[in-house]
Amino acid sequence: MKIKYIWILLLFIGFTACQNDDDSTPMQPAVELTAGSANFTKFVSIGNSLTAGFTDNALFIAGQENSFPNLLSQKFGLVGGGAFTQPLMNDNVGGLLFGGQQDPLGRFGPRLYFDGSGPAQLPGVPTTEVFGPTTGATNNMAVPGAASFHLLFDGYGNPANLPAGLANPYYVRMASAPNATVLGDALSQAPTFVSLWIGNNDVLGYATSGGDTNLGAITPQATFDFSINTIMSSLQNAGVQGVMANVPYVTSIPHFTTIPYNPIPLDGSTAGLLNGAYAQYNGGLQLALAGGFISAEEAEARTISFEASETNTMVLVDETLTDLSGLGLPSYRQSTADDLFVLPLLPLLSAGYGTQIPLEDKWVLLPSEQMEIRNAIDAFNVTLEAAATSAGFAFVDANALLIQLDAGSFSDGNFTLTSELVLGGAFSLDGVHPTSRGYALIANEFLRAIDATYGSTFIESGNTFDIGAYPTNFSPFLQ
Repeated sequence: MKIKYIWILLLFIGFTACQNDDDSTPMQPAVELTAGSANFTKFVSIGNSLTAGFTDNALFIAGQENSFPNLLSQKFGLVGGGAFTQPLMNDNVGGLLFGGQQDPLGRFGPRLYFDGSGPAQLPGVPTTEVFGPTTGATNNMAVPGAASFHLLFDGYGNPANLPAGLANPYYVRMASAPNATVLGDALSQAPTFVSLWIGNNDVLGYATSGGDTNLGAITPQATFDFSINTIMSSLQNAGVQGVMANVPYVTSIPHFTTIPYNPIPLDGSTAGLLNGAYAQYNGGLQLALAGGFISAEEAEARTISFEASETNTMVLVDETLTDLSGLGLPSYRQSTADDLFVLPLLPLLSAGYGTQIPLEDKWVLLPSEQMEIRNAIDAFNVTLEAAATSAGFAFVDANALLIQLDAGSFSDGNFTLTSELVLGGAFSLDGVHPTSRGYALIANEFLRAIDATYGSTFIESGNTFDIGAYPTNFSPFLQ
């Protein structure tokens, strides 16, 4: 019996020793959330649709509630930040009314939803009136469609300028006066901290119009530099702290990468009919070759040929080809892997676009146009980063983020997001703007940059956003 109790005593002593060892191990203290040197007392955001919370090709309440500035304000509120207001729309349909009427050109319509096969416009009617302005100042001074120079234009919120296209209806709703400027309205609130993300629309319109300068143009570098430097000088003179982001390579977003260069399925009979339709054009190319007007390489590149296959390429107009209009020949060729196509082309392919109907410039970004866009973005980003450095602002490399998304290598928590339309999780159904999950990801990147510059501890203390808690799409019943 004594032996039995001795073993029990030894086990008890051993257990007690283990308990004491555990108790003596120092616990890692949780990192305290601090603002560092940042002053979030009055936070104002300045930008375009990416700052407004635009998603699924519209602005609507649910999207605005998940805008990255609104998300940031929730974290800022934990370290002294004040209330954050937004110019909320009236509904979750999206779109605008102009004196009770929808835009006759079909712009500013309801949001998109996924109908089971692809993006479709919500069958609803907007209820947000452009001429029923919001009341009072708003912290989110983001204006969908705004380019850098628009932030300084003193007629951008004037209803009288709408017919001439010189005003923006989203700013008309919230401008403090007809001659107000976006920057002026932002500064009038005496912000202590701002977010500034501008520049995407200085190149996006050119890209989404397929490089057709009649529909959209790239902002001249001198104009962009003047705008950014003027904006930053005004912010610095006001003693404002802040965070900026640069411009991503827009040609990597799903608006341009969803349609492959060879999306046309044809049976043998249809391919034969199409080849017959282009036989005269092909014959003309051989005459041009014989006459020395084009090289053998160009003649081959321009020759149109279809076959029984699921992966036929498309016929397009390429203005960079040798001009043979004097011979009665258009500048046709078939698409290659180097071409990009805008998302609105997708539903038109079944109607003969790219086969019977050669694609106009507005549907395709040629390699030369893609290079123009990339060169402009590179130059814009040099200006933006230099401005952020000079002002001591935090800086978010949004371009690097998009490159990671495009490569499918960006992970946040348990989620890996990509730039694939619908399935990638980061981009909404318009192929341009993020989903709410994408905006949560962006908010985390802004917090990371703020920590690095101002010594705050959002990331280290775990005060970030669980991107999985934010949706990638909205139900059509949400209206």
